[in-house]
Amino acid sequence: MQEYWELYMKTIDGNIASVLVNAGISADLPSEDKFTVGFIKLAMKAPNDKGLISENEEAQLSFIEDKIEMESLRYRIGSYVGKIVSNGEMTFIYYLKHDFEWPDMVQMAMKEFTDYSYEYGSKMDSEWEIYYKLLFPTPIEWQMIQNHKVCDHMQTQGDSLHLPRAIEHKAYFETSEQRDAFILVIESESFNVKELIDANENTSMIGLSFYRQDKPFYYDIDSLTLHLIDLSVQNGGAYDGWETSVVKIS
Repeated sequence: MQEYWELYMKTIDGNIASVLVNAGISADLPSEDKFTVGFIKLAMKAPNDKGLISENEEAQLSFIEDKIEMESLRYRIGSYVGKIVSNGEMTFIYYLKHDFEWPDMVQMAMKEFTDYSYEYGSKMDSEWEIYYKLLFPTPIEWQMIQNHKVCDHMQTQGDSLHLPRAIEHKAYFETSEQRDAFILVIESESFNVKELIDANENTSMIGLSFYRQDKPFYYDIDSLTLHLIDLSVQNGGAYDGWETSVVKIS
C-alpha cells in the first residue's frame, strides 16, 4: 500500500481534533466487506488547553508512536492507517490482518511506558467505515488542506497573504443551463467571468474560470472557497480550486 500522509484539523464529538491519516492507501483498499480494526487510546499527561499535544510532551508521544509502529512491523500484524488527537487523548488506529496477537503486540510496545494509562481493543469494521467516515477528509476538508498548502508555499515566497489581489477560480457543470445560473449568482457577488471551458476528450463537463479581488490569507480563503463550493453544488456543479499570484512586501 502507498504511503501518503495528511495532517488536518476537524471537530469530533464537539471537540477540536488533529487527524493524521494515510490517504495514500485509499486507492488500494481491498474489496472485502469486513475488516478488523485495532486501536490504542492513550491518555496524554500534559495536553494543551485545547486538548491537543503540548510542546512539553510532543517528543515523548512521538517516541511512543514510533515504538508501537516498530512492534506492529515486528509482529507483522497489519497497517497503521491513522491517529486522532482530541480531548486529551491520542488514538492510534490499525487495520489488522489478524487480531489474535494484537494484545501481545500492544503490551510489548507499551511495557516501558508504565507512567501512561491506555486502553486498547479490536472490532470488526464494515466497509472501511472508520477509515472513510472518521479518518479520511471530506471534500470540504480536502479543500481546506489544499488551501493551506498553497498559503504555506506563498508565505515561503515572501507573501504576507493579507494584500488583496485577483484570485482565479474554476467550477464545472453538466449542462450550460447550470453554468449560466451559476454565472448569474457569482456576478451578483462581484466576480468576473474570465473564460468558458468546453467539454473535451477527457471530460464531458463544461466549466468556467472566474475571478475577484480577495485576500488569500488562511481564514479568508477557507471562507471564500467553502462559499463557492456551496454555490457550485446548489447549481448542480463542482468547485475545482483556485490560483493567484504572489505579492511580495517590498
